[in-house]
Amino acid sequence: MEEQYQTMKTQLSHDLLQVALRLVFALMLLWICAKIFAPFASIMLWALILAITLYPLYLKIQSSLGWSDGRTATLVACTGLVLLGVPTALLGMSLVDHVASILNAWQQGTLEVAPPDESVRAWPMIGERVYEIWLEASDNLAALLTDHGEEVRGLIKRVLGGTTSMLGTVGVFLCAIVVASIMMAYGQSGDAAMKRIAVTLVGDARGEQLQALSVATTRSVATGVIGVATIQSLLLGIGFLWAGVPAAGVLAVVALVTGIIQLPALLVTLPVLIWIWTSGGDSTLMDGVITVYLIIAGLADNVLKPMLLGRGVDVPMPVVLIGALGGMVGMGLIGLFLGSVILAIGYQLMWAWVDRETLPARNENSEST
Repeated sequence: MEEQYQTMKTQLSHDLLQVALRLVFALMLLWICAKIFAPFASIMLWALILAITLYPLYLKIQSSLGWSDGRTATLVACTGLVLLGVPTALLGMSLVDHVASILNAWQQGTLEVAPPDESVRAWPMIGERVYEIWLEASDNLAALLTDHGEEVRGLIKRVLGGTTSMLGTVGVFLCAIVVASIMMAYGQSGDAAMKRIAVTLVGDARGEQLQALSVATTRSVATGVIGVATIQSLLLGIGFLWAGVPAAGVLAVVALVTGIIQLPALLVTLPVLIWIWTSGGDSTLMDGVITVYLIIAGLADNVLKPMLLGRGVDVPMPVVLIGALGGMVGMGLIGLFLGSVILAIGYQLMWAWVDRETLPARNENSEST
């Protein structure tokens, strides 16, 4: 008996040691894989989001043209690269040329700044301040740089930092478009692989349900947040052009950004409305019509968002919206998608657990009656 006990003890110690070693090895392997994958995590996440969002369009293009997966994916990738890459390249070359010419003129002492037009004063929010600085620069640029040297250096650093960040983001998107097109070319096998992973984690029926929920939530956020922001910015841009607002295109882009980050359009429309009523350019009737139009366009997201956000998702719209907002605050733009997907899955898992816990109690009550 004592000998059997010692044998069992030795075997148990050996098994525990094996489990501990395997666990340590598995954790080390996961850590190394995560370190290797980390530089590409952002690109792969955006590629996955783009692939999920654009896959229905990919299937429509493929069915209408009758092309193979490879040719259709190549068309999608080239179209995306042209639409995003060509304007970026032109903008970058123009920026380099302007910076080079300014530096050359500065070195030769021929740099001059043209005086501002009086219309600059009418720019919403920043017009008066920009006009004063611009006028001072046109009178004596050297004195302006001397008096505001620290502010100018800080502004240059922010501009360069923002430009670098923007170019880096565009580069990530360009790479993500190429990777997303490859993912869409292997869409069926990728869908099957994700189903296998989901089923392994949470079981057969629940795994397929959560995989479908993740796809639907991602597409819902793409249309309900980015799509609504795009529509609203176009409507506001038309109104800005109609009213003759200076820098209407820039303000439309600002409206797009504020819509994506879920800020109210009033932040953009209110200064424009103040400018419309203080500039005295049109008749009172026309100013009133434009004001009504801009107010309606600014409130369009309140109508469009409930229609598009949460569409096709078996989760209440507020859950998806809260997930998108919270994810964006914590993780940036990509958190719009990750936050909404994670919160939607958590919501479904919570109710699955509640239903499973209350089911025995219901059965007992039915049997007792």
